[in-house]
Order: sequence, then structure tokens, then C-alpha cells
Amino acid sequence: MKIFLAQQNYHVGNFESNTKKIIAAIEEAKAKGGDLILFSEMCVCGYPARDFVEFNDFINQCYQCIDEIKKHADTIGVLIGSPARNKIKKGKDLFNAAFFLYEKEIKAEIHKTCLPTYDVFDEYRYFEPAYDWQVINFKGKKLAVTICEDIWNLGDNPLYRNCPMDELMKQQPDLILNLSASPFDYTHDEDRKAVIKSNVIKYHLPLFYCNAVGSQTEIVFDGASLIFDKHANLCKALPMFEEAIEYVILNNDGTIDAPIVEPASRVPDKELLPISLEENLNIDQIYQALLLGIRDYFKKMNFTKAIIGSSGGIDSAVTLVLACEALGKENVRAVLMPSPYSTDHSVDDAIELSKNLNNPYNIIRIDEVYESFLSTLKPVFNNLPFSLAEENLQSRTRGNILMSIANKFGYILLNTSNKSELATGYGTLYGDMAGGLGVLGDCYKLQVYTLAKYINRNKEIIPINIIEKPPSAELRPNQKDSDSLPDYNILDKILYQYIERRLGPEEIKAQGFDAALVDRTLKMVNTNEYKRNQFCPIIRISPKAFGVGRRVPIVGKYLS
Repeated sequence: MKIFLAQQNYHVGNFESNTKKIIAAIEEAKAKGGDLILFSEMCVCGYPARDFVEFNDFINQCYQCIDEIKKHADTIGVLIGSPARNKIKKGKDLFNAAFFLYEKEIKAEIHKTCLPTYDVFDEYRYFEPAYDWQVINFKGKKLAVTICEDIWNLGDNPLYRNCPMDELMKQQPDLILNLSASPFDYTHDEDRKAVIKSNVIKYHLPLFYCNAVGSQTEIVFDGASLIFDKHANLCKALPMFEEAIEYVILNNDGTIDAPIVEPASRVPDKELLPISLEENLNIDQIYQALLLGIRDYFKKMNFTKAIIGSSGGIDSAVTLVLACEALGKENVRAVLMPSPYSTDHSVDDAIELSKNLNNPYNIIRIDEVYESFLSTLKPVFNNLPFSLAEENLQSRTRGNILMSIANKFGYILLNTSNKSELATGYGTLYGDMAGGLGVLGDCYKLQVYTLAKYINRNKEIIPINIIEKPPSAELRPNQKDSDSLPDYNILDKILYQYIERRLGPEEIKAQGFDAALVDRTLKMVNTNEYKRNQFCPIIRISPKAFGVGRRVPIVGKYLS
């Protein structure tokens, strides 16, 4: 049996585009003699559709697309993902479903059993778990179809009535077909592969895993679809971060006519979640994920041009490079806004960077605007000493200038704040926290430096002075980040243990970190949730990003 995987980039709610992609892949597979083609989870409407699925019209359009797609499923079996109405009328109104199309008909409808409800997932909000499990008989094979379930450790979650594969195994299937929409994070490549492989070993069946690719606002799907033979040898691995349509021949004995990419004997060299931030950074994958996140955000929102505040610092430098790579250098405008406290070398570094990238840039001094604000506020400030208020006023002046230019010319402002700053509240609301998309908001400061060195791996793009100089907001004379924050080499490690690994203060202190520093750091994280709650969407590259995947109270006393 010749089986195709269609790893495609869908657009939530763009039914016309999604349907065209699906039909084009079906026709390609038919032209190459395909027997079966597998698509990813919720490919018809895009994933995650979230509250769109609560609109009856949205579900109607899903069914209309299925009707159009099935016309092309004549000589080939087609598995697509879509919401399906619950005809049982018990529980929620919808199922997360896979539709098997053949001979221009819907031959079977499979419902997802294990509905993830954690981190960025909230499927139990919308869908009812499956009530029954049936294999699909097709061309002499029994197909066990699952929807993303094979890549998760189900545990004892009471939401899951049954493990779908355990139920399907009672019917003696010949292979497993898995439709998935599994998001990227820098730990997920190896552990996802390992969990899928463990299912092959458990059930001794070949497994075809088709994952979505592309970015939906903050969530990046990396593709990396996989095919294992019944002996748990990896026989095909589709590329990461790009669309692809590939096939293999499945033999009757469960073997696959394809070279072994990775033998079953290989032991994964990475843990499910690294113990420390330094482990398993996968910096190339992070770089590609950020590019895809920027590119798809602009493309799917019909934007073409970005604007960035370029300070001569490491964060704005890395953001500018990523934006130029993703959107084209001619579409990214850098604005340098020196204040009375900006150093000459920072301005020179920012200019050199834009010259290296050949992107357009402007220099707009904020001295007069800043002084005008101070003059206006003088009666209210009443000659009180210079403080955080005057520092933040410079940042908000810059934010106003950037947003004014963005409004005038139709740019989207890319935010340059990193995860260390967002975690500790080291940023100004309506100033340097302004923006339409947070590019580095899920990258700790140490990771930003690693990205900068990766960018410079072949030649110097980011001026070396930007990488080597001590980080500073330059909002007062001789200011350094270390005046307000612990050293990033220590700070980021504490933040990682608290945010990614969800360890409490005593557990973190037991690792040898200074007790007072741990308490201070965790207090900063918790008391600044109100700032993060007002922040723009952040491209997710970690197992626990700020935003939809981390939901903590704004008003709460824990460690505050």
C-alpha cells in the first residue's frame, strides 16, 4: 500500500485556502499512484480554532469543505481532521474528529478520545471524548486511526474513558494512522519521537504520524512527521518547519520499503524536560521557529512591513536580524531613538547593524520630546528627585514614536523584550513593552546571546560590541541591567526552575541557589503578572511560555 503524508501549513478559519491545499495534495498523491493520504489534525479549519468552533456557521463551513474534498477522494483513501457534530446528543456538541473519505463518500468518522487540557491546550472546553472505537477496513487492511493521542502519556486522567489504541487492538489492526497538531518547543523533538516509538513497540504495528506545520499567532507547529515500521525503525522523517508531501510503500508484513533513518536500537539522548536551561537548547530549531512565527504572523494577518526600535542592545539586534530574514530586509524599518543618556557607541552599533543588514533606518532623537514631557509634568513632579518615573518616560516616548510611525505607514511593531525581563517586570508598560508580536518573549537573556552567536556563526552580522558589552537600558547615567537584576547567569537558571519546571522556592534553594536571591526573584515574577497580562502575543519556543500556556492570578499572594 502506497501511503502519503501531507504535512501542510493551514490558516485558522481560511476554509478556501485550506481546502485548496488539501485537494492539491490529494491530486498529487493520486497522480503518483497513492492508495491513501493522511493529513493533520483539524486541517479543514486550522488548529487551534478555539471559540470559533462555538459558531454554528463555522461548523457549517467545515462540513461544506468536507463535501468538496470528498469529490476528489475517488480512487484514493483520504483522512482529514475537522470538528464534527455530536449526533449522540450526550455531552458537548462537538467531537474533534477524523473523516475517512473514499469513493467520494464519508466512509467513517473517528472521534478523539484523549482531549488535552493543559498548557496551550483547552480541548475539553469544546469537545466530547469518543464513545466508541472502530478500525476502518480499507483495501484489505484494518486501519487504527487516532488523533494526536499516540504522542501523549495518558496517565490516569478521568477524562479519558479508554485508551483508544487499547480498544482498537481488540480488532487486530494492521497499522496506526495518527493525525496530529503537536506544537514545537525546544525539548519536544526527541521526546515526541520517543513517545511515538514507544507506541510502536507496545503494539508492534507500523505507525504513520502526520503533524501540522506553521504558526498560529503564538503557537508554532514544526511538522517533523514520522513513519515507523512495525519493528520501531524510523523509516521516514519529514522536514521541520516546512511543508512536505512524501510517501512510503507499506508491505503486507508490516515492513516498509524505505531506508532506515534511525534504527529501533537507538536510545533517545534527551530527557522529556531538561533539568537545566543549558541542556537541549536546539538553537537552530529555536531560530527556525522564530522565523516561522514572524513570517506566518505577517502573512496570515496580511501584513508586510515591520518596525523595530533599534537601541544598539542585544535584544533589538537579534529581533532585527530575525525580522529581516523572515520578511526581507527592505520590509523592516529600524528606528534609533537616542536620549540624553544614550551612549555614542550604542548609536554607532545600531547603525553598523543596519548597514550590515542593509535595512532602512532612521535616527530620531527624543531629547526635545522628553524635555517637553518633563516641563509639562514639572508642577506635578514638584522638583522630586530623578526616579523610575523619568526613566520610564523615555521608554514611553519611544513607544509613542514607534507606534505613530507604525500607524502612519501600516507597519507592525515587533517587540524586543526577552523572557528574563518579562519574568521580572524589567520593562515599561506602553513603552518598551509595546508591540504587536513578541519575538523574544519566550527566550531567556542567555538564549538571546546564544542566538546572537548563532547568527554570527559564518560572518559578523551583529557587531561584536553589541554581544560583548554589559546590557543596559540606558535610561540614566552609567545604568546597567545588573543595577536592578541579578546576574543573568544566575537569574535565568532560577527562572527556568520556577517557570519551566514549576519548582517551588524550597526546591530551588535546595539546588544551592542563595535563599534570599530565590525569594527576591520569585517575588518579582509573581508581582509583575499584571504587566505580562497586558503584553502582546509571544512566539512560543519553550515548554512553558508566558501567555495562553501559563495562567496564574494577577491578584494573588503566593510568594508575593
